[in-house]
Amino acid sequence: MTSVSIVVPTYREAASLPHLIDRIAKLRDDAGLHVDLLVMDDDSRDGTVELMAARAEPWAQLVVRTRDRGLSPAVVDGLRRARGDFLVVMDADLSHPPERIPALIDALESGFDFALGSRYVEGGTTADDWGFLRWLNSRIATALARPFTSVRDPMSGFFALRRATFARAAALDPVGYKIALELIVKCGCQRVGEIPIHFENRRYGESKLTLREQLRYLQHLRRLGLYRFGARPPLARFLSIGALGTVVNLAVLTALLALGLGPPLALAGGIVVSMLGNLALTGQSSAYGAAGLGGVVNLATSLAALHVAPRLPIQAAALFGIAAGALINLAAHRFQTFRARHVRPR
Repeated sequence: MTSVSIVVPTYREAASLPHLIDRIAKLRDDAGLHVDLLVMDDDSRDGTVELMAARAEPWAQLVVRTRDRGLSPAVVDGLRRARGDFLVVMDADLSHPPERIPALIDALESGFDFALGSRYVEGGTTADDWGFLRWLNSRIATALARPFTSVRDPMSGFFALRRATFARAAALDPVGYKIALELIVKCGCQRVGEIPIHFENRRYGESKLTLREQLRYLQHLRRLGLYRFGARPPLARFLSIGALGTVVNLAVLTALLALGLGPPLALAGGIVVSMLGNLALTGQSSAYGAAGLGGVVNLATSLAALHVAPRLPIQAAALFGIAAGALINLAAHRFQTFRARHVRPR
């Protein structure tokens, strides 16, 4: 019988856990899978320990973690403890349907290295009250992950892989809440299958997706960038990051225009978001001043282009601004390289 270990990281999810465990128990009966459950709790102290002690399922185990707490470390810890041939990770908040686990396993058995429960492939859906800003946040995060994978929903927290695939992971160093992207890159997964799911809003408790976690995601992207592209020449890294920033800039600009913002605010929003992403990927504190100056030049050039040619599409004006800002940033980049190589420190 196929053995599956399900790893569920939790922090103050005691209200959701009974419903999740009941659905997994039904899955065990209906799908004929040998399933065990690892609840990796970050010392919630919300009744999770008492709840799990009162449950009668011998296949459900609780691990209370008091050190190195965080969603990604909890997942990695759980995957290392898991003993199933197939490893599944999902959230405890009932946003991920455990009924789709057999489809994830089927994808792995058909030859995929990694299987994602995806909202964005054909057949995938999200809850009706998923707001535009939440959708926009997800799309921007997905665009920022494009240098590492071409899958449509790399932000998914619902995924599966073989234990043998996880065993070959190199130098896992996750930070933040998006562990799937880390595993795809560090396990060398070439074939990633996306299985359509319906993504529900959480029913109990509060969301853990804070601004701090989103900033940690940018830090995570920088680590992955150093891991995958660290050996590239500095200019090549600069151009790669600039190309990604252009995509993000235009996507945010278009979305803000659709929300009804005027051209100056929409242009500024696109510049700020792309600039923050670029700074996170470069990780150079010395670049903040140059990036700020480049952003000002970018906005001024874009507005000047619209003033000179009022019928010019705003995205085209943005490209003129991006080019002007890039020249400023490139000059600063070359100056920093010159100083590092030829200027003797005091």
